[in-house]
Amino acid sequence: MTVTPIVLTESPADQKGLKTDLRDFTARRGFDGPYADNLNVDVLIIGGGFGGTYMLYQMLKEGYNTVLYDAGSELGGVWHFNAYPGARTDTEVPIYEFSIPEVYNTWNWSTNYPEWSEIQRYFRHVDQTLNLSKHAAFQTVVTGSVYDTNAAKWHVTTADGRHAKATFLIVAAGFSSKRYIPDFQGLDKFQGAIHHSSFWPAEGVETAGRRVAVIGSGASGVQIVQELGQEAKSLCLFHRTPNLALPMRRKTLSPEKQNQAKHKYDHLYDLRERCFGGFAYEWDERNTLSNTPEEREQFWESLWEQGGFRFWLGNYKDYLFDIKANREVYNFWRKKQSSRVTNPIKRAVLFPEEPPHPFGVKRPCLEQNFYEIIDLDHVELVDVTEDGTIVEFTEKGLRTKDREYEFDVIALATGFDANTGGLTNMGLESIHGTKLKDEWKDGVHTYLGTTISGYPNMFQIYGPQGPTLLCNGPTAVEVQVRWVRDVIKQIGQQGIKYIDAQVAAQKSWKAHINELSDRTLFPTVASTYMGGNIPGKVKEQLNYTGGIADYKREIRSALDSWEGFNIVKP
Repeated sequence: MTVTPIVLTESPADQKGLKTDLRDFTARRGFDGPYADNLNVDVLIIGGGFGGTYMLYQMLKEGYNTVLYDAGSELGGVWHFNAYPGARTDTEVPIYEFSIPEVYNTWNWSTNYPEWSEIQRYFRHVDQTLNLSKHAAFQTVVTGSVYDTNAAKWHVTTADGRHAKATFLIVAAGFSSKRYIPDFQGLDKFQGAIHHSSFWPAEGVETAGRRVAVIGSGASGVQIVQELGQEAKSLCLFHRTPNLALPMRRKTLSPEKQNQAKHKYDHLYDLRERCFGGFAYEWDERNTLSNTPEEREQFWESLWEQGGFRFWLGNYKDYLFDIKANREVYNFWRKKQSSRVTNPIKRAVLFPEEPPHPFGVKRPCLEQNFYEIIDLDHVELVDVTEDGTIVEFTEKGLRTKDREYEFDVIALATGFDANTGGLTNMGLESIHGTKLKDEWKDGVHTYLGTTISGYPNMFQIYGPQGPTLLCNGPTAVEVQVRWVRDVIKQIGQQGIKYIDAQVAAQKSWKAHINELSDRTLFPTVASTYMGGNIPGKVKEQLNYTGGIADYKREIRSALDSWEGFNIVKP
């Protein structure tokens, strides 16, 4: 394969203008192999993160002619672009990695919560170990896909005009491939450095001694603040809702101890698929209020000291269902974290007496020193809860209803059109002539969180109506990828032309998604889980809330008899 040499820089630092879309990074890198026009393959995968990489690995193992398209310049998915200050995983390794022996036996981490650059190095190690990237076309963005029922082929087009045909189309865009930037007036006026957190220049932006603004207090906002807060001349965090953040408990890992434990990794990876959130811990079997206050305090202190998501997904089994139990959990959280902020005004904003929402119905951020940074005198909090608080951007900064601000650097930590944005942004067209983007305007419909009616032989990984945002990523994608792999094998073994999810099955699955969710406190808040972070987006549960173990059982059951699918033979 001949590849045209290119100087690659994913970062917009040396380019003018705010980058807002993956199309901003497209480039034709070659003319043969996976970069060739008019490709005709067995399997085409869109997305090179955990889901797409594991799918490529499994398909190649099974002998399928497979190509992967990705917008980045190497494997990594969202981690290829997430190079903002302080970006690191919120899941501990080795839970947050592939369960592939030849990969984990030849790799060690420096810390239990690795930062973005180490995760990028990990993906390079995965690539080199498994020899994957020769099957990938990078800096490639899909803009159109339509299925030919006669030829039983997907016809796919890219932003640079290439065409490809595939028997099976796998969309592994993940939940965070479509960045969300609010429709701020005058964004292009600002003369300083401005970047969305997920399109942050990999070589960094000079912030020491400068005036910095961070818009958004989700995970990326918290991480940016605690990274830049000490070095910036001033830092202003524009926030809507207090982040009910939890202690990370980051620590250094030694290669020796990791190597000693690797003989147990296969058991660990089996365990993570049996725990609700795909981690290595499960709900406590007791109810919150069945314990005495003293017993609750002791239990919560133990979870708190262990850190990570244990206080979220290893807590009492009823607190995400019972508002009274939930309030006790919030009270403990407030007591623990509020003691770290001495400024009474900031403390009142960050730790309100009345919860801003039930604890745990929004994914908590893991922090290291966020509250100490927020407490510094040169760090300011600005409440933008009310729509229109930020009136416009100016050449020197931005203007709110109350005053004007001047900044040198602005970080847009405004998140993603989560779960659905990747799928609806690539021109998918059904066999009925309708666009997925239009079909989902009134709500999402999938079957099993892996297939969509009207899109034969197309499968999605780590997308809507799967465990996705309520599950450790590698756990969820490995369960789904193995299922898709076995579906494809079964189609070939049974001489099937294509399968197509039934409309009735989709309706039943959506009802099931809602029924599981309605038992909980999740629907009480317009969160990312409910599509609530995007204006105009339908408020609905976008995740399977029954846990990865039950999800795995359900999708496997459907595969046994092709339940819910129309089967078309040649």
